[in-house]
Amino acid sequence: MNLFDVKEKVVLITGSARGIGNTLATGFAKAGSTVILNDIDTKQLDLAVNSMRSINSKVYGYRFDVSDYELVQKAVAEIEKEVGYIDILINNAGIHRRAPLSEMKMEDWTRVIEVNLNSVFFMSQQVAKGMIERRQGKIINISSLNAEGSRPTIANYCASKGGIKMLTKSMATEWGPFNIQSNALGPGYFKTDLTKKLVEDPEFDAWVKQKVPLKRWGDPEELIGTAIYLASKASDYVNGITVYIDGGWQASL
Repeated sequence: MNLFDVKEKVVLITGSARGIGNTLATGFAKAGSTVILNDIDTKQLDLAVNSMRSINSKVYGYRFDVSDYELVQKAVAEIEKEVGYIDILINNAGIHRRAPLSEMKMEDWTRVIEVNLNSVFFMSQQVAKGMIERRQGKIINISSLNAEGSRPTIANYCASKGGIKMLTKSMATEWGPFNIQSNALGPGYFKTDLTKKLVEDPEFDAWVKQKVPLKRWGDPEELIGTAIYLASKASDYVNGITVYIDGGWQASL
């Protein structure tokens, strides 16, 4: 079982003060990793760090906007100086701004692309520099089932997640020779802060349960195992793929 051991590894998870990012961070903390949380909400970040330290004392919090290239450069340098080299990067930060495509405001399109897609490039480029020098590293990008299909009012989100899918392939192609494995997780419909209104909508809730062969929404904790697999030696020959965790959504016509 040493194949799945992530003890003594330093993992940085963006957008991890709440939601899926926080759930993944908790999973790595329980597994014995040194965990670095990131968010732009200082109060929520502090709460998350203090709560997680009851599980693992090696938990740190860094507040910075992952969509700001200069701040990312500065933050990664600080983290590597103060905590240590980053062994595992999980690009989780993401937002939703819904609107019909014909009516979508430019700022809503741009902001979703900045946070969901640009940040993956910014973070990965900076962290990969150290990984290339050490010839070792794991990058896990959080994509989505919506990288494969859309529905009305989420064109910006789908474009960002589809971009992550292809950026992951590019990372795998260019950084694979340095023994860096770059992969993505593609969650289906999970109960999170972002989907709360959809879960509470009886019509949408029924639609999801009808479409998913397991007949239920996913629980964020059901992502932890795959994330640890992609972060561990068990996946050393896995590179450039998106693992869809969707309850069988794509398997069912």
